[in-house]
Amino acid sequence: MPLKKYRRDFPHSYTFGVFPTLELLQFQPAQVQRVLVSAQGERNEGVARLRQVCAQKRIPIEVNDRQIERLSPKENTYAVGVFEKYQPRLDAQANHLALVNPGDMGNLGTIIRTMAGFGMMNLALVKPAADLFDPRVIRASMGAVFRLNFAYFDAFDAYRRAFPRHLYPFMTGGLTPLHEATFDAPFTLIFGSESAGLPDAYRSLGTSITIPHSNAIDSLNLSVAVGIALYAATKGAF
Repeated sequence: MPLKKYRRDFPHSYTFGVFPTLELLQFQPAQVQRVLVSAQGERNEGVARLRQVCAQKRIPIEVNDRQIERLSPKENTYAVGVFEKYQPRLDAQANHLALVNPGDMGNLGTIIRTMAGFGMMNLALVKPAADLFDPRVIRASMGAVFRLNFAYFDAFDAYRRAFPRHLYPFMTGGLTPLHEATFDAPFTLIFGSESAGLPDAYRSLGTSITIPHSNAIDSLNLSVAVGIALYAATKGAF
């Protein structure tokens, strides 16, 4: 299969970098088609580990600098993993994070990595939403995306019907300050887009929460707000 720069309609995607590729091999080995490595990285310990894992799992690995240069937007990329897209299922018994119309690839990747750090392994995305398989998201997540369960929904109501539970929408005008909130499992933390946040209608869903901050800013960056919420909701679990 000839490899081209990533597009959302492709049935496959790529990892750029040694560490995300190792995460892919560890958590989604059945989806891996092949691994490309750079001749410049032959002395890299991570590349040596990639060769070892590929040999164990019988995954093709090859030195192909030219193909890596065509695919990767950055220089000094020592490894590229090529994998088939897949669709896991959300765990109905676990706590979830729901993102409504997230658009920024870097934010989404950072959020995914933060979710893994706090043991929140189920992500619902309400369309329109950023492409979770975009290599920019994968790289920002440092491969943590391969640990997660995730699913896309056409509307939040479709998600709510599929997963009835306690809802906690985070909004600048939320009725409950975060430090006063308690989280009853199973629950879903809900966040809106980077630019608009959640519509006012979400204030009446479950317990709406606000993160208090000084008036020096209008709002927190989405990935920062999600990190604060995940810490508060999982406090004591680690």
